[in-house]
Amino acid sequence: MSWQRRRGDTAKVWPTTKKTDGRGNDIYVVDMEAPPHLVRAVFIPQRSARAEVPGQQQINVVRMLVAADLKGVDLWSRVEWRGVFWDVVTPPSLHVGTRHTRHWSIDLRERP
Repeated sequence: MSWQRRRGDTAKVWPTTKKTDGRGNDIYVVDMEAPPHLVRAVFIPQRSARAEVPGQQQINVVRMLVAADLKGVDLWSRVEWRGVFWDVVTPPSLHVGTRHTRHWSIDLRERP
């Protein structure tokens, strides 16, 4: 594991679960009742846009690098980092390599 991920910030990651809605369709939702995964990760700012005029929306996107042993995280997962909730906006991508360099990179967008 890299130095940054070993000494990075802590975050809580909630996995997703498959449920059936009222119409009988299978849907994926974040399982906030399940205990979250406590992970140590690196957060790299990707892009942001400030809301300068009323009616605009502020957008913050960061990339989270986390160890490759994280399971159950996909587009419907939710992350809490520094007291703020974040949504996963792109499918997590696994970067393969040696045991020390293998990791997931996950793009997150701050919830409004």
